[in-house]
Amino acid sequence: MAKKKQKQSAQKQNDQLSIKDQLNDSLLKQLQAKKQALSLKEEEQKKTERKEAARIRKEKEKNKSFEELLNESDLNWSEFKK
Repeated sequence: MAKKKQKQSAQKQNDQLSIKDQLNDSLLKQLQAKKQALSLKEEEQKKTERKEAARIRKEKEKNKSFEELLNESDLNWSEFKK
């Protein structure tokens, strides 16, 4: 009976150890640095995509014809005729 309890308590301790506890420090630091580099790269990619979308939006606005701009206008031209 005592042996079973010891096995169970040892197994619980092993289950409670996290991956961080099981890895050596150099490998852990390496993985954390890689994680940070990937997050920075992802952030930079999102920033680039936002800039590209803004540039495309600006270009579309610049290339609109007078008719398109007039149709998008919220002004009521009948009020100005009076």
